[in-house]
Amino acid sequence: MEVSHVYRWDLDKTYLQTDFDTLRGLLRAAREKASAKVNVAGSRALVRELQSRPGARVCIISGSPRQMRRKLEEKFRLDGVEIDELVLKPNVENFVRGRFRAIRDQVGYKLPALLEGRSRVPSTASETLFGDDAEADAFVYSIYADLVEQRLSTSELAEILERCGIYEDDAERALRLASSLQKGPPIERIFIHLDGFSPPASFHAYGRRVVPIYNYFQAAVLLLLDGHVGPISLVRLAVDLSQGYGYSLVSLANSFQDLVRRGLARAEDMAAIRLAFEANVALFDKLRPATEVIQTFVERLRMIGGLKPAAEREQRRIDYLAIIEREGPPNTWRRRRRHRATAPRPKGPPF
Repeated sequence: MEVSHVYRWDLDKTYLQTDFDTLRGLLRAAREKASAKVNVAGSRALVRELQSRPGARVCIISGSPRQMRRKLEEKFRLDGVEIDELVLKPNVENFVRGRFRAIRDQVGYKLPALLEGRSRVPSTASETLFGDDAEADAFVYSIYADLVEQRLSTSELAEILERCGIYEDDAERALRLASSLQKGPPIERIFIHLDGFSPPASFHAYGRRVVPIYNYFQAAVLLLLDGHVGPISLVRLAVDLSQGYGYSLVSLANSFQDLVRRGLARAEDMAAIRLAFEANVALFDKLRPATEVIQTFVERLRMIGGLKPAAEREQRRIDYLAIIEREGPPNTWRRRRRHRATAPRPKGPPF
């Protein structure tokens, strides 16, 4: 079957809960067995639902070194996840060649990798991207999306890459790939998992396409509304979060309310979600009594208020140079953002 939609995922802090902010964390990630690697809550369940969609292709582009391929492939097998493409970073090669900036750089690595991946799918394929706020995923993914949609010229890209301070050969590779790129349909959404406690408002510069999320229930709700998953998929994800990661249905209802507050969902959308949960009470067998738990969830949904106007529908033009001017080169963002994660991670929006 021809590929009709591509789901591109980052790995660390997006699919796996990896600590790469310290040398100790990096060494632990390299040594630990595949069975010891911990998923971000709901990531495995969501990928399973997405990969079952006809015409779906699941690709992962990770900053993890290529030497970890065998362990990561084993981890995916253990998760029951089929990955169509796994791209890993040549960190050892960069070190041997003295390309030390490339070890931390994401723009010079991820953008060409994304563009190469695009060349391997039909130009008619649409895409949804998943990243996190630990580094520069929103920035890189947005550039990629603008290139696919031909909103960004190669001359504009050249100036952006120069301001990012990436190596010349990486910039030349990105420009070469961008110049041969065929125009495709708009990238539907760029989900950014808020692992580092970044406020959603900090992503406003990227427009409606970038959607910060506190958990994958929020992503699944929007994917349901977009037609990517069915109601049963949303319920199965809620079961995974509640039985495997300690989420309560009340906290998930709060997560839906957060989407409504941000104009990403409508209060009317809760009717479809409510029906999905009421029709699949049996999936919550381990929650006793399940019917009362579902009723609490439904009652919480009914209390939703504080509506905002719907989020903007048109993607605005992104001023990447202004973002660099304001925040500095993307390869410096990790050092500033990693200091946010000092408190225990919440299971939902911090209301």
